[in-house]
Amino acid sequence: MAQQERPLRFAVVGCGALARSRHIPNIARSKKAVLHTCCDISEVALKACADTWDVPRTRTDWRETLRDPEVDAVVLATTEKLRLPVIRLAAELGKPIYVEKPIAKDLETLYQIQNAVRDAGIPFCAGHNRRNAPAMIEAHAIFRRHMEHPDPCPWRWDREPELKPDLSEDGVASFNCRINDDWYSWKAWVFDKTQAPHGPMLFEMTHFTDLCNWFLASRPVQVAAMETGMLNHAVIIRYETGELATINLCANGTFGYPKELYEAMGNGGIVVVDHMLEVRTAGIAGAPRRILYPMLEDRHPEIGREGGVSGWLAKKRAACTEVEQTGDPMKLFTAEPDKGHAHALDRFVDEIRGTGPVVCGVDDAVVATRVAFAAVRSARERRYVDLAEV
Repeated sequence: MAQQERPLRFAVVGCGALARSRHIPNIARSKKAVLHTCCDISEVALKACADTWDVPRTRTDWRETLRDPEVDAVVLATTEKLRLPVIRLAAELGKPIYVEKPIAKDLETLYQIQNAVRDAGIPFCAGHNRRNAPAMIEAHAIFRRHMEHPDPCPWRWDREPELKPDLSEDGVASFNCRINDDWYSWKAWVFDKTQAPHGPMLFEMTHFTDLCNWFLASRPVQVAAMETGMLNHAVIIRYETGELATINLCANGTFGYPKELYEAMGNGGIVVVDHMLEVRTAGIAGAPRRILYPMLEDRHPEIGREGGVSGWLAKKRAACTEVEQTGDPMKLFTAEPDKGHAHALDRFVDEIRGTGPVVCGVDDAVVATRVAFAAVRSARERRYVDLAEV
């Protein structure tokens, strides 16, 4: 079978909880990829991979894994401590690599990764999976089309048109992110400053800074941020063409309510993504008013049949009752939104083969990470921070 036709053979380096819950199952189920090797220093993790997914090969040496001529591409899901050397070797070998976010925990390493990838010209994908969620892809397409070719609804109220001033910011977009999280669910490494020196302002924030950059399609130039510590963060990003993005990240919330709400506004219209379960629009001629998206691993198909956020809330209430009755906290997770993990992998295969666009390349990942570092500095120093400083 020709290289263009056969599934690509992937090695997963770093087989912790994220890899075993997302990347490994997605590769195993994909029609475009095949699981070839699982690599980890933990024999327990490797045994779990072999027992569950019948992986052909397990290894504890990442160098041997990458140098295996049968391995076509790599998913790197280690901690940030083991990112740069793996990426450098992949670059030397010319092997495409998907890297979990954040791609680095300091700026020097970030730029070394960028240079290694650029110099080698290898396909590189950062794990900003939300770009690949079906709801986000559709919302982004609707919004960018409206911003580039405005088509406001005829009912837009134009009060006193003859008295309106010319405003330079007319037609400039804004983007709001609201994140509801519960810190009781976090693992111990989050609180270890040697592993996560910047806390959620880096390890969570890059997801959302990346989305802001993607939706607003402009260069970020300045960041202002405040935080109460690890649990509450507010960030404002200003772009060179005038756009503003806001991110409100709260970790004192609850899993009993949708986690993510995104609102993109401009040219008299709005596109809303609610928990990646539904997209709503208003003020955009011809755009669908509401689009619903399927849920993953739904244990309660008979509940909340209407779908969307209201259907999800009904299913979540049933799941919460199950937790109370059984004492098993994992029963809380049912009917989850499709956050794009599997689609990111398949789209990356298309990129590698030259049949699809760049999914989230190293330059986009670096900008998203720089914005997060600017937010860290702004909150710490209590001032605006220009992107040029980082």
